Amino acid sequence: MPQVRRHVIFELDAPAQALHDAVAGTTVSSGPVRTRVELAPAGRNRRTRVTVTAEADGSVPFFGWFVRPALAVAMRRELRHARAALTAVADGRPPPEPRRRSLLVPPAEFDDAQRRLLGAVSFAAALASFGSALFGQQLDSLAGSFEVSNDALGVALAVTRLGVLAALVAAAVADRRGRRQVILVALCVVAAGNAVAALAPSLVVFTAAQVLVRAAVQAVLVVGGIAVVEEAPDGARAFSIAMLALAGGAGFAVAVMLLPLSDFGGELWRVPFALSGLSILAVPAVGRQLRETRRYRAVAARAIRRGRIAEVLDATYRRRFLLLAALGFLTNVFSAPSAQFMNRYLLDERGFSNAGVAVFRGVTAGVPGFFGILMGGHLAEARGRRPVAVLAISVSTLCTMVFFLTGGPLLWVMATVAIVTAAPATLAVGTMDAELFPTEARGTSNAGLLVAYVSGSVVGLLVAGSLADPLGGLGRAVALCGVAPLVAAAVLVWRLPEPSGRRLEDVSPSEG
Repeated sequence: MPQVRRHVIFELDAPAQALHDAVAGTTVSSGPVRTRVELAPAGRNRRTRVTVTAEADGSVPFFGWFVRPALAVAMRRELRHARAALTAVADGRPPPEPRRRSLLVPPAEFDDAQRRLLGAVSFAAALASFGSALFGQQLDSLAGSFEVSNDALGVALAVTRLGVLAALVAAAVADRRGRRQVILVALCVVAAGNAVAALAPSLVVFTAAQVLVRAAVQAVLVVGGIAVVEEAPDGARAFSIAMLALAGGAGFAVAVMLLPLSDFGGELWRVPFALSGLSILAVPAVGRQLRETRRYRAVAARAIRRGRIAEVLDATYRRRFLLLAALGFLTNVFSAPSAQFMNRYLLDERGFSNAGVAVFRGVTAGVPGFFGILMGGHLAEARGRRPVAVLAISVSTLCTMVFFLTGGPLLWVMATVAIVTAAPATLAVGTMDAELFPTEARGTSNAGLLVAYVSGSVVGLLVAGSLADPLGGLGRAVALCGVAPLVAAAVLVWRLPEPSGRRLEDVSPSEG
């Protein structure tokens, strides 16, 4: 398997024996990075030749190009710190302050199976997110091509949320048939649905295809999130969700990058949908790397009853489920219309072109979104899910409301801050969605939560679409929906248990 390795050689003015008891021949692990120290006499006076080697496994399917450079940077930091610490020992000085972990490096070591699953599921999330983002990004082109109004588009967006019914079944099936099978089938449906959408002759046919796409995307993301949480080492569950979100963000970014195509012709919006259809060619490669999670296999081997809604609603888990369902409903009342109508708002009410929207989204959501996800994974792991969720939901919502009510430079500032703070909120709540239920009912519970979340999206889209004209524009209508997540952050989040810093089996034990 590919290894990333770095080393540094230097001499210290101290005898080898004086350093031997503390460091000779030892290996120190810091997350995935292992540091080995070797000492030998330098051959003159009392000096000692020191060799410090740092290494890590860089074999992550589909994302080795991203992981290996990040590990190399982390190893250089480890080597610098090790040299400073050993020099301090030799000089009789206090050791240096502990180094901060890089946000790109996990807080715990992943074994080969864990890395493979995380890489495969993350690539699946990238493909699904790309396919899902196209409808919202191409709204203005769709309106012109099919000659429909804002209200009709709002209805179409709301109707696609009906795909939650199929996603509900898929997520529940994941408890009975396993995570792997559901993810692979759903990826095929995403590709097939967007292939149909690329050829759709009317908004009705297009919307029907997007119902299937929406259902399959939700299945990939929900079941994929469950899989990476189940397989992640303790102490790195939020980090795994963050990596999944980064991959999904990459898929979304590609959809944004293709937006300027629509400026060159009324029907060129079909090209990105066709590209998503071709993603079916990547499914076999995902299948070769994706294995069933060990926690699911263990539960299946013990013949524990799986996929029972009664377990989700019993005395142990009912309160958690209802709180998370209400939280998801209220936050999606705002997040769905703000995301889906943002391009339309910029084009119609702020005078942007499609290329201008792509630049705006790239500047405000590209690097800031990347940083927000990394920061969110770190904070959710280090500070706890609940405090991060409360603060992030509140700040992100307020900034987004201001975005939809203002213009000029403040438009850019508010969009950037909203993106940075939305990521920690999504990661904290998304991790809890999987953590707070047992393995045998994790898919079923998340299917129920998905219904609540998509119901909130439908309500938000219908409210924003119907109030746009009476309130004098989409901006005011969307901003009004922001009241809902502010209530959720203030009232609901603190009532949930805090799962960070605890073993998954202690947070949500299985039967028997």
